[in-house]
Formats: sequence, C-alpha cells, structure tokens
Amino acid sequence: MKPSIKKPLAQKPPTARSAIKLVIFDCDGTLVDSQHNITAAMIHAFTAHGLPPPPVPDILSIVGLSLPETFRVLAAAHPAATQKALADAYRDAFTSGRLARRQEEMLYPDIKDTVAALVTRPDTVLGVATGKSKRGVARLFDQEGWHGSFHTIQTADDHPSKPHPSMILQAMAEAGVDPAQTVMIGDTAFDIEMARNAGVGAIGVAWGYHNRQRLTDAGAHAIVDSGRSLLAAIDGRLAVQATVAKDGAR
Repeated sequence: MKPSIKKPLAQKPPTARSAIKLVIFDCDGTLVDSQHNITAAMIHAFTAHGLPPPPVPDILSIVGLSLPETFRVLAAAHPAATQKALADAYRDAFTSGRLARRQEEMLYPDIKDTVAALVTRPDTVLGVATGKSKRGVARLFDQEGWHGSFHTIQTADDHPSKPHPSMILQAMAEAGVDPAQTVMIGDTAFDIEMARNAGVGAIGVAWGYHNRQRLTDAGAHAIVDSGRSLLAAIDGRLAVQATVAKDGAR
C-alpha cells in the first residue's frame, strides 16, 4: 500500500483567525538528516546511466530543489532527456526499494520537542514546505506520528521549485494568515530566498546542508545553532513582524 499524507486531525486553525501564527518547516536538513538516502539515491541514478556521480558536497548543495531543477544543476552538461532519465532513476531508487541500505531519517536534536511545543500552542499552526515528494513526507509523518500535527503540507509535487514562493503562498492561504503572521524555517539558501520572496520571516538553521554564510547572503533574518534556540527565534521574529505590521497600519 502506498503511504499517504492523512488529513490533519489534531491541529486546526483557531477560531480567532487574526491571532493565528503559521510556522512553516522545510524537511531535509531542517527536521531530519536525510543525506545518506539522498546521496545513495543520487549515486544510483548516475551510475545506472553510466555517468560518474557528483561529489557529495555538490549533491548536498542542491537539497531542497525540485527533482527537475536538481538535475538541471547537477547534470547541466547533459541534454534534457538525460536529466529527466536521471530524475526518474533517482525517484525509482526510493519507490522500488533499490537503496541497498536505506536508513531511517533521524530527527535533528530537540526537533521533536520543538514541534511538540508548537503543536500545543492554541494560536499556532504548523506547515511544511519541502522539495520532498508527498510520499516522502508521508514516510516521515508515519515514522514520527505527525499526521495530526501539521495543518498545511506543500511539496514539490504541486509547486515550482524553491525559491519560488508558491509553497508558502499556498500554505498561508490554507491557514488564513498574512505574511506578518508567518515564518519559514530552513537550512538552505533556497528556503531563505523562498521566504523572502513570499514576504515572510526567514529563520535559518546552521545544522543543515548550507553554511551560515550562504544563509546570511540569502537574507536570513536570524540563524540558530540548535533546536533548543528555535522557539525563541520564532517568537522573536514574529514579534518583530507584528510590530512592523502594526506601525504600518497606523
């Protein structure tokens, strides 16, 4: 049976919609460390077509992009047909079980507690905006028991690649919030640029696949070094945005 993302049950937008805050997370490199499976699938895709796989740092540098965009970057010297074939082979490595040693995607330290704390807040809803497929998000939610924790789930299946703001704009529409009430958390420049393109808060995490300088250059409003710092960073950024919005309305 194919995994599916179940309709959220536990977390619903509060009645007083003007008070809602939307916290959106990236997945790979932000919530979970997926690098083993990503690199293994990438190596499979290239070797299956008789091509040398890119170095691991190059592979991790594009995590977060959609598959078509990923291979436009990593296989730029090859024609579009080859790029599509590589994307299909990458996808097949996950769906057919061809990863010889598929590993569980482990949450980064303190992420589980951070998500649990946010879920208990009556004025906060959670979202996901990720380059993962719906199937990949469903696997993660099955693993962590998160099917009732996230109100809005946006994946690469239905949107242009990051840093296009489409995923965030749709998440805000589903939650009934505006940019001043929204913050995006991610580990790559693509996440930060997507947030800035959507006009929302952008918080970078330093434990993922892009370094602090790339996050800073992309326009991160804040960068945190540990999961324990996330709640304070989220609250701080949303407070700033609320003040700016209030002053602008005067």
